[in-house]
Amino acid sequence: MRILVTGGSGFIGRHVVAQLRARGDEVSVVDLEPFPDADVPCVVGDLRSRPVVEQAVTPGLDGVVHLAAITSVLQSVNEPDAVFHTNVAATAYLLEQCRRVSVPRFVLASTNAVAGDVGRSTIDESLVLHPLTPYGATKAAAEMLLSAYSASYGMTCVALRFTNVYGAGMQTKDSVIARLMRAALTSGGIQVYGDGEQVRDYVYVTDAVASIVHALSLEHADVLTIGAGESVSMNELHEIVCEVTGVAVGKEHVAAKAGEMPAVIVDVSKAAAAGWRPSCTVREGIAATWKDFRASAG
Repeated sequence: MRILVTGGSGFIGRHVVAQLRARGDEVSVVDLEPFPDADVPCVVGDLRSRPVVEQAVTPGLDGVVHLAAITSVLQSVNEPDAVFHTNVAATAYLLEQCRRVSVPRFVLASTNAVAGDVGRSTIDESLVLHPLTPYGATKAAAEMLLSAYSASYGMTCVALRFTNVYGAGMQTKDSVIARLMRAALTSGGIQVYGDGEQVRDYVYVTDAVASIVHALSLEHADVLTIGAGESVSMNELHEIVCEVTGVAVGKEHVAAKAGEMPAVIVDVSKAAAAGWRPSCTVREGIAATWKDFRASAG
């Protein structure tokens, strides 16, 4: 297959490109940053520009994997207009160009945040969308665009609602697991909001990538929740990191952030029925991530 990966130079994108190439696909990338491997064709540019989209999405492509986005919740609150144009307008441009040149498949990296705060109830695909931030709203809007293009033009569009993706190669990320890894490397500490009993689902990057690759083979449009199916509290995560790394990572409890959700607990049974299942436990994923951080630190 000929596949374009938007945001292919990023953390998840590099893994996706590697996996697709390993199975023999012809892969190209469009990103704000050049792809690190010169053997992979890369359009460097902003997807909010129609000429960039037209340069990247060309006749003969079998599918587009759309990872490029602004994913910072805080940035979305502070700069909602910029996040709208990056996450919604660019998606619309990509879909329209796919329609024009007859690209049959489109896979979107979405988020469980489209569901909003459901307390400690389980999140699945049947929930009415109720995003709480501009970031979640832009992903919900992008999903609606996929639905429209599937229904109107017969494109096979799949939205994957990811939980927190982590793993090897995330050294530049500012997510909690990356902060824990850096703290372990330096014998430092981290801040924990509130009592630390809020729970989250963390899906290892190879499982996330496997879901993307699998989505490219689906024969019908769909929306699937992708996570580990195993939620842990912040306190439990901290304990796992200390055990795996052998470092007593410091932990300072600070005031909880206003509006923070008490839990993210997801049901991945629909994705399992479609042929994908997570294979990596949180403990296994943390161990692999720690190995990668130690290797990169020399």
